[in-house]
Amino acid sequence: MHLSTKWPEGYGLITLESVDSTMAEANRRAGTLAGPTWIIAKEQTAAHGRRGRTWSNPKGNFAGTLVLHPKEPPELVSLRSFVAALALFDTCVALTGRAEAFTLKWPNDVLLHGGKLAGILLASAGQGGSLDSLAIGIGVNLKDAPDTADLEQRAVAPVSLQCVGASVDAEDFGLELAAAYARWEIQFTTFGFAPIREAWLAKAARLGEVITARTVRDEFTGTFDGIDASGNLILRTPKGVEAIAAADVYFQ
Repeated sequence: MHLSTKWPEGYGLITLESVDSTMAEANRRAGTLAGPTWIIAKEQTAAHGRRGRTWSNPKGNFAGTLVLHPKEPPELVSLRSFVAALALFDTCVALTGRAEAFTLKWPNDVLLHGGKLAGILLASAGQGGSLDSLAIGIGVNLKDAPDTADLEQRAVAPVSLQCVGASVDAEDFGLELAAAYARWEIQFTTFGFAPIREAWLAKAARLGEVITARTVRDEFTGTFDGIDASGNLILRTPKGVEAIAAADVYFQ
């Protein structure tokens, strides 16, 4: 832990002993928050991930949601998933010293030695084409990883930070994460997505390798060729280049 790390200026913090989910709490509180605010819980009883999948979050793991009131158009606001991923990567490296152990999996996971360590979930609220709030939910397996018995076929198996012998307190993780996110947020709002995209690609898992992307309707297999200026996954397939906005990714 960097003893010099301080809570980022301008960011609020709400800490809860137990909650159904920090994302749900963010939805309930978003309209009352004057500025960017982290909601961090020691325990979640009804957490979920993408597409409503259950997210196991026992005590000792990290569960937090950052609530923002963004001013950009929705298509730019959603790119903060990459901002959050970079902040998570930096946090894991800062607290373990193991930069080589972590990679980023499109669209929203952090991997540790190829296993799923952390997930990111975005939810927004607004009307008439503009957004009133954005919630960035983050779950990290600091102490325990979920049981693999119910793991979806071909999905990346979950792991915990204990895999590299790191014992990290959730409170310390939250402090380091908040500081890292604030640094990357300044990069994003000042210089746009281009430097975020470049930094993300430098840490991307399976870049240049064959992967499979499954959307709601289709499945594409091809070479992972990067992400474009809109954050879409670029796949070079036998039928041509595909730009995919949303999908579950599976490795070969």
